[in-house]
Order: sequence, then C-alpha cells, then structure tokens
Amino acid sequence: MNRTGLGLTLAAILVAGAGGYWAGHRDLALPDLAWLSKLPFVEQALAAINKDPAQAGPVLYYQDPDGKPFYSLRPRQTADGRDFVAVHVDQQVSAAQQPVRNADPAAEKSSPDPKRVLYYRNPMGLPDTSPVPKKDSMGMDYIPVYQSDAADDGNSVRISLDKVQKLGVVTEAVMPHRMTQAIRAVGTVALDESRQVVVTSKFEGWVEKLKVAKTGDLVKRGDPLLEIFSPTLRIAESQYLSAVKNDPEMTKAATDRLRNQGMSDDQIAGLGGQAVAPRTMTIFAPADGQVAEKPVILGMKVDAGEPLYRLVDLSRIWVMADIRERDLASMKVGLPVNVSVEAYPGRTFPGTVSFISPMIVPETRTLKVRIELDNPGNLLKPGMFASVVVNAELLVANGLAIPESSLLDDGITQTVLVARGEGRFEPRQVKTGARADGYVSIANGLKAGEKVVVSANFLIDAESNLQSALRAFMADKSSANAGPGAAQ
Repeated sequence: MNRTGLGLTLAAILVAGAGGYWAGHRDLALPDLAWLSKLPFVEQALAAINKDPAQAGPVLYYQDPDGKPFYSLRPRQTADGRDFVAVHVDQQVSAAQQPVRNADPAAEKSSPDPKRVLYYRNPMGLPDTSPVPKKDSMGMDYIPVYQSDAADDGNSVRISLDKVQKLGVVTEAVMPHRMTQAIRAVGTVALDESRQVVVTSKFEGWVEKLKVAKTGDLVKRGDPLLEIFSPTLRIAESQYLSAVKNDPEMTKAATDRLRNQGMSDDQIAGLGGQAVAPRTMTIFAPADGQVAEKPVILGMKVDAGEPLYRLVDLSRIWVMADIRERDLASMKVGLPVNVSVEAYPGRTFPGTVSFISPMIVPETRTLKVRIELDNPGNLLKPGMFASVVVNAELLVANGLAIPESSLLDDGITQTVLVARGEGRFEPRQVKTGARADGYVSIANGLKAGEKVVVSANFLIDAESNLQSALRAFMADKSSANAGPGAAQ
C-alpha cells in the first residue's frame, strides 16, 4: 500500500471522527459509517494492518480502562495509577463496521454489559437526556446512566453507595413483633359484691346488748356483734338440756332445732354443760369487714330474717370502667390494668380484667368492664372516679410488623422500600393492620427477614419518581425517533 492510499485512509477517518464529535455535541444523528470500510483504499489499508499487526496505525485518543466515558488526547492514568487504553485507527474503523446494537434484542436484554453507557441525564434532575457526553447551561457535566443501572425489572431504584451513605439511609429487618396498645378509659370504684355480708337473726327477739354499735367499725370473723333475748329460742335450749339429761334419743332432734335457729356447733356444745338455758344468745360476725350499715338499735324488737348489720370487706375492690366500642376487639379477661385516682397523684394500683359485659350501653356506646384489684390500706373508696389504662395485646395476622416511619401512605395505598442490596431499593405495596407503639402490623406484602428503609425513604421515593420519569421520557423519545424510520 503506497503513501497516497494511507494518507487518504487517515484523512477519511479524521473527517469521520471530527464529524462525529461535532454532531455529538449538537445531539445530531450521523448516517451509518459502514460505507467507510467499503472504500478500496480503506479495504487495502485494513488488509495490510491485519497482515502486519505492527501497522496498527496512529493513536487517535486514550480511553478509561474501565470503559467509562473519560477520554484524553495524551497518555494519562486513573486515580488508582492504571494507564488509559490507547484507541488506534484500525480499532475506530472496526467499531464503525460493527452494529451499534445486538441484532437480537432479547439476547441483548438477557446479557447486558454493566459498563455500557445508555445515555446521559441532566445533573439537576430535569427531564433532559443526551446520547453523548455534554454539559448543561451552568457547565455541569451530564451524569452517565450505565446498563447496570437499568438492568433491573423496572420496579426498583438504584442509588450509588456513597449517596446512600450521604442520605443517611437506615434499614430494619421485618420481624415478628408483639404489639400492645394502651386503652384508656374512665371508671368508678365499686364494692366487691362477693365480699359483702348481711347479718340477720333466724328468730324473733329483743336486742339487749350491742357489742358493735357504730357504723364504720372494723370487725373480724367470730367477733360478737350483739345479744338478743328470744323466748322461742330459750324454750328450744331448755328442751335440748332436758333431752341431754333424760332422753338421749331426742338429743339429735333438739340439736337440729337449735341449728335451725342459727346457733353454731360450738354454741350448742357450750350449752350442754350448763344447768339452765342462758337468757340471751350472742350473734357473731360471719366474716372480716367494716360495718357499712347498722339498722339495729339497742332495745328494738327484731323479726326472723331482718337485717341487723351489713359488713363489707374493702381489702379487695372493683373498678367498673367504660370501654369504647371500637376497643372491644382488644379486650379479654385477664388483661393487666393500671388504675389511678386524683386523690393519690403519681400512684397506680395494678389490677386485672375479670369480666366484660355482654351489653353495650346505647346512650354512651360504651361497654362495662369489671376490674379487680387489691386495696392496700383501704385507700380506694367506693364511688371514686378512676382513670384506667388497659394494656391490650393486638391481634396480628402473621405477627410481622415494621416501624411506622418506613411506611409511605398516601391515604389510598401503603408502600415500603425494600432494600435489595448494592444500592437497589424496590417500592412494594403492602396491606397494613393495627398500629401501636410506633409499629404497624403487616397483613401481606412482606416476608420475615426482608429489610425495609426506615429513614430517608422519602428521599429515595423522590429519586424513584425521577428515574421513572426519565425511563418514560427515553421510551417516548425512542418511539418518536423510530416512527419516521418505520414510515420510510
């Protein structure tokens, strides 16, 4: 090959390169340069180069060894000390002979080149892209978008690891979480119905002596309350003494008669050692408690079954709370409760839910719930208003929960960002349930062990919307460019 042919070859290549550079900076499309290799002198030059590798031709430019869009007209090195790769004349012509894209789009999609630059996007996030490197009006370089950035299925957003660190992205694994809810209500302190006793007489008579004469007195089980004179009872006692001395066979019948009059076995046994029946009979307290009512008065006549005293035990008390209808699903017997009253600020009394009423109060749309609790020192008085906090455990379908901060809720759909590693985040719709303690239960959409973004998720969501807009813009632009060609 003579010098004239080589000169023409170099001239043609330089003209094509300059034209490509000029067109690239103006976003213009050039025709296919495959015709260049069909020129006779170019074919001869390529054949000569192939025969003799030493004749590779002069170096046109130097390119980044990783294939990044960084070029230089002189030899240079990367930041880590590696040399830029020289691009010769024959390589540039060979590139012109090769098709720009794979003839089989499916094969290209299945084996993408992660270092291949798809396009360059505006550094300020505007919907402006370029197929070649360029600068915006302020002199800022457009940002390359590589094949690896778009290799996902389109449902995820990819952010560089250094940007993830700058945004302060924090993730948390989806795990089973016990969710409790503090249900607040008001209530009233009430007497324990099972700890009230009414003292009566099973015979008629007259009160001759009051051992406990005042309302509010505290009594113990077995303490004497009053003495009653009863002619009927005294006749029954005399018959018992006569049977014990003269007719043992009638002793059992006489004993049963005294028991029916309210005498205890101890009282009957004490009566057997006496010569005559006592004038009065003493009535004892049947249980511990405080005298709440004392209708009996000294000297009054009492009939059989007439109430004499009402004793109440205040060591254990009730609180009847009004629970709202919406909290009914969380209520169950056995839940722990904390009760507080204004009389003792800062102090709480622990209790337990013992009963849930089956009826709703129509006027207030509330439900009566009974709470049982100890009353140390009888501090709680019946009739007091009380504040109630029920620690209810929420029912979660699969037990999974995530922090509320990880949920993107627009009022219609709930979305979370699932971290997939290497700066990739997948927006995923979920179905949520109850919320409590800063957590929200997940009915479906997530699996245990998956990591969701709990911090900076709004920034990632904005980045996702930007990338989606760019993809749509590029698709519209490709369709617009393909339309005229298809028509021709």
